[in-house]
Amino acid sequence: MKKLTELDLKNKTVLLRCDFNVPISLNGEILDDFRIREAVPTIEYLIKQNAKVILMSHLETKYKNYSLNLIVLKLNELLNQKIEIITDYLEKSGQEKIEKLRLGQIVLLENLRFHKEEKENDGKFAKKISQLGEVFVNEAFSVSHREHASIVSISKYLPGAVGLLFARELEILSKILNNPKHPFVVIIGGIKVKTKIKTILNLLKKSDHLLVGSKIGETILAQKGILKQRKFDKEESMSQIDLTNLKIHLPLDAIIASKGVKNSLKKRAIGAVMIEEDIYDIGPETIKVFKKIIKQAKTILWNGPLGMYEDKRFEKGTKEVLEAIINNNSAFKVAGGGETLLAINKFHSKKGFDFLSTGGGAMLEFLAGERLVGIEALR
Repeated sequence: MKKLTELDLKNKTVLLRCDFNVPISLNGEILDDFRIREAVPTIEYLIKQNAKVILMSHLETKYKNYSLNLIVLKLNELLNQKIEIITDYLEKSGQEKIEKLRLGQIVLLENLRFHKEEKENDGKFAKKISQLGEVFVNEAFSVSHREHASIVSISKYLPGAVGLLFARELEILSKILNNPKHPFVVIIGGIKVKTKIKTILNLLKKSDHLLVGSKIGETILAQKGILKQRKFDKEESMSQIDLTNLKIHLPLDAIIASKGVKNSLKKRAIGAVMIEEDIYDIGPETIKVFKKIIKQAKTILWNGPLGMYEDKRFEKGTKEVLEAIINNNSAFKVAGGGETLLAINKFHSKKGFDFLSTGGGAMLEFLAGERLVGIEALR
């Protein structure tokens, strides 16, 4: 698999698959432009090579697909260049616009997921897109676990490579997996239990401590019978994990409220949480234990908030653990995942990390030891 810097890109037309799928507010505003900014060095490298640059991405929330008009405004600001969105890139009219591009000029194809063939990994769709350029560069590590046309099938038709950011993602995450300094501490939170089981299994083999909170911790505690009468889906079962493993550190206490009444806050020992109460954050005793372990770490990997950090009443666990991470100046610190990055952004802590991964699901699959289809396609 080649890196961008190994290709001859001078005066070439380059199709650059980015991931501009940034969080969008209900008012249609960009909440965090991190992924856009991280793609800028690769775009600037291509401009220096006198390449014509065709940017591709998707922008989709659980509610709908958005036009990339939001993205192009931010790109214009970051690159100091007026960038046109091509909506008719599958038609002759759009192809003619791209043929007229000047060397060093950039255009952005409208949201790929406006076409159902993108998610279907349709070969004909990929071939049509490939005919717009001479070289394909994948700078979308964060969606390279998805078998989509602009990630996988397009590689059949063009010489390809990974971008500067993609190569850095692989370098850092491989270092975490294969050669971490010890003690190696992993912090796992968030609500998507099913997506993190394989990652937990693999990281348990390599880490010294695994600190678990939020829905993930709640599911393990329920399966261990510590949280009484709690139900969990079979798909979320942690039965593959040795729940007696001494590396696993679970919440000792929690901030809870009666179901549907978030103002009735109480601190409870985990074993005393009642069936009619919901858990919203880890408690002070858990924070104290987690911070002590983090302080001794030489490598720290964090994925997933430890509670409902977006609500000021339940932010303490995530905020204090985050402060403990960035205050450990002797550790190599890596974090990733959409909610994790939003939390880091909320508490203005980006500079405290050595690397922030743009990947969520892709990062988890890589750390689980899975092969990413986007990487396999380029090989």
